[in-house]
Amino acid sequence: LHSLAALRLGAAEVVGVDLDPHSVATPRKTLARYAPGRPWKALEISVFDLDKSDLGQFDVVYSWGVLHHTGDMYRAMRCAADAVAPGGTFAFALYRLTRLCGFWKFEKRHYAHASPQAQKRAQAVFIGLFRVACLLTGRNFRKYLEDYPTKRGMDFHHDVHDWMGGWPYESISPEQAESFMTDRGFHRVRRFVVGRKTLGIFGSGCDEFVYQRD
Repeated sequence: LHSLAALRLGAAEVVGVDLDPHSVATPRKTLARYAPGRPWKALEISVFDLDKSDLGQFDVVYSWGVLHHTGDMYRAMRCAADAVAPGGTFAFALYRLTRLCGFWKFEKRHYAHASPQAQKRAQAVFIGLFRVACLLTGRNFRKYLEDYPTKRGMDFHHDVHDWMGGWPYESISPEQAESFMTDRGFHRVRRFVVGRKTLGIFGSGCDEFVYQRD
């Protein structure tokens, strides 16, 4: 959808890459149907294998909630940033650092290797605790579920499974992201972040960043 939006907004060309073949097949099908004749590519390539001598560099590089699942987030950020042309923009979202990131790293590693039955039990515990939290904070859990597809665009239970099994897992603070990007010749354009280190009881949302190459 992001690739299609970029084309409809006037991008001269879109190149999308992903390691997962299903995540490559989906944009190929979508763009073939809704952007026929437009210049695009959807390639099955790891971010670690991006080669600017082959693919070139881009005015905009966009990565949303992906690089923290590569197993080497900082290297992945470096590879993605290297694909940005001088004066170009790097827009990305990464899990924010929370006080419970160590726990979630432990949980995700075990969940990803657990049986489907064990995963279902873990989901039930998570959802049960979330229901209690909603009750204690005055939120209506049933209304939350009803509104979830519209607000989030996903199924709540699938989202829980996605969060609990998202391994590998890394996170970053806004200060760490700022230092990393400025050291590589970028300056910040804007960001949408939580200004304090949160506890992360029910997970970590993404902080969002836009940097421009000097």
